Amino acid sequence: MKETWTRRTKVALTGLAFVALFGVALQGLISTPQGLAGDSATVNVTATVLGHCKFIPNSPTTTLAFGNLDPTVGTNKDATTSLNFKCSKGVTYTIQANDGSNADGPTNRMTNGTDFIPYTFCYTTDTTPITPCNSDTSPVTGTGLGGGTTVTLNISGTVLGADYINVSPGSYSDTVTVTLSP
Repeated sequence: MKETWTRRTKVALTGLAFVALFGVALQGLISTPQGLAGDSATVNVTATVLGHCKFIPNSPTTTLAFGNLDPTVGTNKDATTSLNFKCSKGVTYTIQANDGSNADGPTNRMTNGTDFIPYTFCYTTDTTPITPCNSDTSPVTGTGLGGGTTVTLNISGTVLGADYINVSPGSYSDTVTVTLSP
């Protein structure tokens, strides 16, 4: 009887072991769909912030208008205008202007096609223009503020009365190119 009892105990324990293993397997099937194992992946996210400056709006045009010059009076005449730009935060910018399309060496000149009127050309990012503009300015440098902050480039010029009292009447003009980099 002891042998039967031992055999029945072994059968019962084997049955319980089977039920326990079956339950664990069944639980695995239920918790993982179709009994598949999971996996993971890595997604790298990147971006590049450009470090540059731009005039606003892009490629703007402005006019430094001296107005009417009266050669019978011959007084010095100042004019001002401005351009706006934005730069990426921390970017060092440089602003330069050429001497215009009618320059004589380093001297800016307006022309009517025959005569020339010299003028000085100044620019600054200070809050007020340079008036009178006694001599052309050198390149201006600064650091971008970022955050969409607009910076104003104040442009000014001066025509001396002595430089236009002996020219013919008419419309005079010149074109100066201002470059903002980077």
